[in-house]
Amino acid sequence: MNLINRDVDYAARALVFMAKANKPTVSVTQMHEAVGVTRPFLRKILQKLHKAGLLQAVKGKGGGFAMARRPEAITLNQLIGVLQGPLKLNDCVFKKKLCQNHGACVLRHKIAALEHRLVADIAGITIKDLI
Repeated sequence: MNLINRDVDYAARALVFMAKANKPTVSVTQMHEAVGVTRPFLRKILQKLHKAGLLQAVKGKGGGFAMARRPEAITLNQLIGVLQGPLKLNDCVFKKKLCQNHGACVLRHKIAALEHRLVADIAGITIKDLI
């Protein structure tokens, strides 16, 4: 089980690159080698971040993407939410239906507490922390 998928990993690398570049805009061409992913795939990831309000798209000559927020205001948890959905360790699914013991399951409650702490810790990690 991977906690963080490849889209989130690439997004974090791209945002760190953008923050380090310290330029008003950074093109996908400039980023793709540093991130280690093809331009079309990286562009799709960056467009999702743009749609979520984490990046600004700049069109035309010298265009690319710009950070819509400061690096300390973008968290790893936000990237996870945009690119892979909410972090869930256990949904107690058996045969595509919720288990009949879903409400009373002690294990589920313990895992939920662990999940809550994990999400809180991930929400505390910012792009600035990764630079």
